[in-house]
Amino acid sequence: MSFSHTLRDVRKKAGMGLCLLGLLVAGRTTAQSYLASAMPWTVPETHPWVDSVFRQMTLDDKIAQLFMVAAYSNRDEQHVRETGRLISTYHIGGLIFFQGGPVRQARQTNYYQSLSKVPLLVAIDGEWGLAMRLDSVVTYPRQMMLGAIQDDRLIFRFGQEVGRQWRRMGIHVNFAPVVDINSNPDNPVINNRAFGDRKTDIARKSLLYMQGMQSMHILTSAKHFPGHGDTQVDSHLGLPTIGHDYAHFDTLEFFPYKYLINRYLSGVMVSHLNVPELDPAPGSIASVSHRIVTDILRDSLHFDGVIYTDALNMKGLSDHYAPGDAEVAALQAGVDVLVMPDNVPLALAKIKEAIRDGRLSEEQIGRACRRVLYAKVWSGAYKQQPVATEHLLEDLNNASARMLARDLVSAGITVLQNRNEVLPLKDLDQQRMAVVLQGVSSPNTFLRTLQRYQETDVYYLPPHATSAQIDRLLQTLSGYDLVISGIHDTNYRPAEAFGITPQQIEFTDRLADSTRLVLAFFGIPYGLSQFRNLHACEAVVLSYQDQVLIQDYTAQLIYGAIPATGKLPVDLPQFRQRSGYSLPGAWRLKFSIPEEVHADPAVLKQIDELVEQSIKQHVMPGCQILAAKDGVVFFNRCYGYLTYDKKQPVTDQTIYDLASVTKIAASVPALMLLTEDGKIGLDDPLSAYLPELAESDKCGMTFVEVLSHFARLQPYINFYFNTLTVPSDPEAPLFHTGRTSTYTLPIGSNVYLHRNISPKAGYYTALPDSLHHTEVADGLYVLDSFRDTIFQAITESPLLTSQVYKYSDMGYYYIWRIIEQITGEPFQTYIRRKVYAPLGASTMCFHPLEMFDKQRIAPTENDVYFRRQVVRGTVNDPGAALLGGVCGHAGLFASAGDLAKLMQLYLNGGAYGGRHYFSPETVHEFNTPHFPEQQNRRGLGFDKPLPEYSDLGPVCEGASLSSFGHSGFTGAYTWADPENGLLYVFLTNRLYPDERENLLAKQSIRTVIHQWIVDAVTPKG
Repeated sequence: MSFSHTLRDVRKKAGMGLCLLGLLVAGRTTAQSYLASAMPWTVPETHPWVDSVFRQMTLDDKIAQLFMVAAYSNRDEQHVRETGRLISTYHIGGLIFFQGGPVRQARQTNYYQSLSKVPLLVAIDGEWGLAMRLDSVVTYPRQMMLGAIQDDRLIFRFGQEVGRQWRRMGIHVNFAPVVDINSNPDNPVINNRAFGDRKTDIARKSLLYMQGMQSMHILTSAKHFPGHGDTQVDSHLGLPTIGHDYAHFDTLEFFPYKYLINRYLSGVMVSHLNVPELDPAPGSIASVSHRIVTDILRDSLHFDGVIYTDALNMKGLSDHYAPGDAEVAALQAGVDVLVMPDNVPLALAKIKEAIRDGRLSEEQIGRACRRVLYAKVWSGAYKQQPVATEHLLEDLNNASARMLARDLVSAGITVLQNRNEVLPLKDLDQQRMAVVLQGVSSPNTFLRTLQRYQETDVYYLPPHATSAQIDRLLQTLSGYDLVISGIHDTNYRPAEAFGITPQQIEFTDRLADSTRLVLAFFGIPYGLSQFRNLHACEAVVLSYQDQVLIQDYTAQLIYGAIPATGKLPVDLPQFRQRSGYSLPGAWRLKFSIPEEVHADPAVLKQIDELVEQSIKQHVMPGCQILAAKDGVVFFNRCYGYLTYDKKQPVTDQTIYDLASVTKIAASVPALMLLTEDGKIGLDDPLSAYLPELAESDKCGMTFVEVLSHFARLQPYINFYFNTLTVPSDPEAPLFHTGRTSTYTLPIGSNVYLHRNISPKAGYYTALPDSLHHTEVADGLYVLDSFRDTIFQAITESPLLTSQVYKYSDMGYYYIWRIIEQITGEPFQTYIRRKVYAPLGASTMCFHPLEMFDKQRIAPTENDVYFRRQVVRGTVNDPGAALLGGVCGHAGLFASAGDLAKLMQLYLNGGAYGGRHYFSPETVHEFNTPHFPEQQNRRGLGFDKPLPEYSDLGPVCEGASLSSFGHSGFTGAYTWADPENGLLYVFLTNRLYPDERENLLAKQSIRTVIHQWIVDAVTPKG
């Protein structure tokens, strides 16, 4: 069969193929709907600017327009001078930038453009965005991960965003998309740069990426023609040979080119490949082959855009052609742009020589030159303005750019296996879990994000672990119900088994057999082929790359914070192409950025300034602040240190004393559960559960009254005062503590104490003994019978004279006893078992020193009167301390992240993490004021806004009447609002080092910040 006859057949097949693909894409309305906004590439026969410039050019100028020279913004001044000399002396037509930084490149672009007689065509090889070459910019996934995305709109958005960033940088050409079909898993150079191994998927996604860029007037370049997907040699290092026949290329490799060309593709890059069936000449190379470049690409596929060579310094070509000869051969083949010539003066001379001896014609040079000039018109390069460097990084990394990266990653992560629907993880309290990191030796983002949802034991497997290390670790892990293992530090090189060691393979295969394993693989899909026992894994999550954001979102997917929608874009021995489970999201709090909830960053920036100023003024040593909207944590920052000596910074793992927030974080959820179980009635009197109240004046007070602070109870009783000796001289020097009683009464709030207070004999011991088991603080144990004294004091205390709203802790002492009596177990055990453990609120606990290192816990104060020590890890509240650290009103500790889980549970109407804790009706019951007519704003346990806003109220003006929350004496504050889905947590140790003027409250810092958060998420106008 003659070559020309083959081409005629190809045209018929191409038409049929295009129709087939057109139908395929037409079935995907998301793909079709964007094409109207894309700018088509067409080459007019004449254009005023092109004609004018072309007429003034010498032959040397026309040839020079075809050169695109490499430029680097991270190199020295000599490189800049040499590049500038090529521009000013030889009038080269373009530059291709490589490594560097945005501002440096922008400045160089401006400089180089100022030297050029004709505006330069500026290119960059940025297949997955600027981060492929430049620092300080948003990093996007590579094309293999994009190939897993099922929402085509995201691919178009990606193309548009790339185009926007290119225009902001003064770049006109992107050498993308890669349309190679990665049909060879051992391909050393394309692999994850391809969208996949199916021609229709690649054609569709390439089209969307191309159209997105061209809609921004960015010139694109599909590559690597005629098709680099089935190679085992990297053309950067050698010349690959592909033995497929023409029919194979026509039906497979050419497929996406034909489709894109039919949709106005503006450029094609021709690669350095030896394809004997396309060009049988001995040693033929595609990039310098007339049969491939002109006969096939130009004539057969009807491509009228710009044809670029692959880099001319690549070994696939440079090993076979000398500098200058390669450029001549490429132009003879029909190429328009010579990318990265080694020697511009030599190449220019040899091209002119080829024209003189007839191997090249001026007409051919003229056609290529006019095409390059028109590319400058189409892309806007011909009226290039200087790139503004002011705010350049902010513009490149704007909200849209950063959110797109998150959307792409979220949509790409692929769940390949999910036995027994183990993902998203549920019933966190029902299984003992561990995390094993492979390939790293210290905590990474994947681990840190996992620990946000549930703190687990962590182990590390060295890449080259010994057999004994593997055996010991497997033995240890056999005691867990579920293990999550992340495989990190992989690579893209098949010859190196993708960075996976035999030890990792052995360990993972054996672990899958010995326990329930959730495997998270941070590498190219083909790396999974190294493992022999994936079918035994409980779940397999493919994350494609090991970027920080991908690690973060993989952990969030495992816990159900984000959905899983990705589908495998290639075939693997264990999994077929398009494999992938769809999983729900929004099970748990999602961690993201302000832009996801459209929060105004300028408003939020005020928080940083206020908190930093407050720390300098010693309002508090540091704090945690968290805000979430509609289940998305958009603000999660830590400030300052645990103490003013600045030795230990606050982190999101720091644990704080919640003080009175204990009421809504421990007592209220316990009562909700018991109410739904029918074990208490809210209108029941407490005396029905505590018979000792039957003969007291407190016999009739109900749960509703106590929880509403409407039971006429004394606001505070200073129990510890009766265990101390004080001077009898009322004129002795006095020191205000702010929370103590008078000498004679155990009731009240304001008192002054003498410096020489000491404990009464018999009340305390330094070590536990038969009478002193109740630990008050480190090395301080109180008489066990003092518990009875506390309750006797509450019961005998006089009621207030009238029934009015009066905030009081006293009723929560009773509630604590009732909960323990009904449940038959310690309060702290019950609430942890029923709420905190299944929530994954690992730090939310009483007695934190039993579970956590003291260094994680913020000290509350240096108590020089009562405990005479720095209180750290034991409850600050004296009454709760005298009961051993547990009571209904105080004693709970937590981090901001874990308290937020409980607040989100309330906002969700009693559900979180796929589990229902209590009904929406119960949440509403507790969140409703029961005595509003009596000017009592309180719900059952929850604090509420005043009916009419006042700056004396508990919350900011922007909180709705449906909102609820609580504050604590230590500085803790949390609030949630069902009307706007907003929750806010503020934790600090403002008392440290001693109890002084409460500037935190006086300056309304917590509510000011709350208002700013409300303002930030409230739509303007």
